[in-house]
Amino acid sequence: MTTGRLGSMRYEAGQTVNDKYEILESLGQGGMNDAYKARDRTTGRLVVIKIPFASLIGDPATFSRYQRELEIGKRLHHPNIQELLEEGRLDGSPAPYLVLEYVDGTLLREYLREHAPLPVEEAIRITVQLSDALQYCHEHGVVHRDLKPENVLIEPDGTVKLVDFGIALLHGARRLTFRRLTSGFGTPDYMAPEQVQGDRGDARTDVYAVGVMLYEMLTGDVPYHGDNPLAVMSQRVTTDAPLVRRKRADLPPQLEAVVWRALRRDPAERYPSMAALRDDLTHLDEVQIPDYPSDTGGRAVVSREHLVNTAVIIGVLVVLAALGVAAELVHRAQVGP
Repeated sequence: MTTGRLGSMRYEAGQTVNDKYEILESLGQGGMNDAYKARDRTTGRLVVIKIPFASLIGDPATFSRYQRELEIGKRLHHPNIQELLEEGRLDGSPAPYLVLEYVDGTLLREYLREHAPLPVEEAIRITVQLSDALQYCHEHGVVHRDLKPENVLIEPDGTVKLVDFGIALLHGARRLTFRRLTSGFGTPDYMAPEQVQGDRGDARTDVYAVGVMLYEMLTGDVPYHGDNPLAVMSQRVTTDAPLVRRKRADLPPQLEAVVWRALRRDPAERYPSMAALRDDLTHLDEVQIPDYPSDTGGRAVVSREHLVNTAVIIGVLVVLAALGVAAELVHRAQVGP
């Protein structure tokens, strides 16, 4: 056992955690913990163990985020969500380690690199499973808010598993803020416009992110591009996403209509729930084709006032990003290289 750069105890293959879990290999580091593939010595079951960094205890905001992820894991039990099996404590550590089911799968990101664009039936099958998992989350007061292919695993039999609730919103819980931007800050390519504008988001925020992933599965590309993340965020506030037909003309028009509705900039114009999105995906023959605005396809249609407001928002994000970097540098100076 060695000490990692963030002060946590690092385990090697063959060592055990609390005499119950045998470490098989390291799975790398996350934002708050070291992750290991391990075997339960009692049952023989393969698991993932997440052991929090020691430095996490000294950072109240990050520790609160870790506790929230633990609380969320305890309330979610669904076949398309990675299962939290138990929590435990190492000697002298006030933060529990987490034991989760081991998912023998491929990240959707890696799968897309090899197979995108996907056949229509496969893209729909993956999206329907994601919709089932997220509808369950929303019914239990949890909004994911950081949906992306890196947080989705595909098992060999095609089963989808949703993972990582690190910035999820838990209904009724107090608002948290973190070193990097705000509590609503997800991944730029998949962020809903309301997240960019600083809103906490709701179920429709997850609908938007799933819409982006469906767009990517069908075309092999995301709707927006820019020289940097802030440029991408600005576009999604001021510009309609291009229609799928611009990148893949052979898709059923009903499926294009589903993607278009999921990606509406105004949350009120999107699907109100994952269940509604799922229903259209499984009944494409009943989907009505909308009268698309003539400007749909990537051209901004906004007022001068809206542009000014958006510029202010992006400016604030730049300042927050700079502050986040500065805070990170101070944090690193405190904990050492």
